Amino acid sequence: MDRLPGESGALWYDDEAGPMVRPYTVTRGRTRPDAAAVDIELITVLAAEPGADPETCGDALGEDHLALLRRCEGHPRSVAELASQTDLPVAVVRVLLGDLLDAGRIHVVSPAVSGEAPDVGVLRHVIDGLKSL
Repeated sequence: MDRLPGESGALWYDDEAGPMVRPYTVTRGRTRPDAAAVDIELITVLAAEPGADPETCGDALGEDHLALLRRCEGHPRSVAELASQTDLPVAVVRVLLGDLLDAGRIHVVSPAVSGEAPDVGVLRHVIDGLKSL
């Protein structure tokens, strides 16, 4: 293991695992998103706001924020998908997405609601299939 210059005995890098940063340092100790208006669940789908260029965000957002914003550009993504793609814990992703929501860089994509009632025949077929198991 290597030590960073100037660090008094602190181990911050493992040759095999890479940088070792605790999740609470990424979120500045927060365990819940600050965005109170939106419940950010695993299935919540988010998209970047038009014109929310990660390159012009300045110092207000960290690298992990920018990585999430880049992933939301052009294609809405779920929280679970973002956590998987960025290799960050879901709790960390939820907090960082809350920051992006508060900054107006992303928005929640509402699911499309069909005005049609489900086909009763299909539902009965599914129930019959489940009963046969």
